[in-house]
Amino acid sequence: MLPGVDHTNTHVATAMVVTGGLILFSMAGRAALGTGERAIIPAGQVSVKGLFEVITEFIVNLIETVIGKGNKEYVPFFASMFLFIFVNNLVGLLPGMTPATDNLNTTFSIGIFSFIYYNYIGISKKGWKYYEDFTGHLPMSFILLWPLMIVIEFMSHLARPLSLGLRLAGNLTGDHAVVGAFLELLPAPWVYFVPVVFYTLGLLVCFLQAFIFTLLSMTYVMMAQPSDDH
Repeated sequence: MLPGVDHTNTHVATAMVVTGGLILFSMAGRAALGTGERAIIPAGQVSVKGLFEVITEFIVNLIETVIGKGNKEYVPFFASMFLFIFVNNLVGLLPGMTPATDNLNTTFSIGIFSFIYYNYIGISKKGWKYYEDFTGHLPMSFILLWPLMIVIEFMSHLARPLSLGLRLAGNLTGDHAVVGAFLELLPAPWVYFVPVVFYTLGLLVCFLQAFIFTLLSMTYVMMAQPSDDH
């Protein structure tokens, strides 16, 4: 590690590099997509356009499954979230690299971003009726229970970004710790072969954690919307 660069700064630097890379990647994808008929014709071979089509289709199908059909306006947000988490997770599989997503500061920040987004969706879709969710939709005859329900609902909402952040950081830290421990314990020549198994499992963990984080965030958006929208 460079002098004067501590562990936290390494995570920040990784997040900045990944973010910059994703911005360039999205610009390349937009250029490859083209306009007019070219934009709607599927890619016939492995290419940047084909990769973007796969990612977009994956996110669209996930949104339609969780939130419902006709909610494609959420694709940019959730695609950005998934790619940011997934690519940062993959960085941790590279020897000597520190992923931003095994730092609680990063994962809590993404969780708070998700928290702000689904509450914004709830308020914009329901208006003041969104706050009725905090009373548990109890009738006026149970008005004395409203303060208790509001406190419970408020605490449950605050727990969401915390649980998202803890789950992501904890799983990534544990996965990379296991890989590192086996690399140190295994003698040659096994040290060159056995880690392949753990790197394969690590790749699966990288995908699953990005998938679960995005899926739960979609669930919160679905819960914040009016029931007839999903």
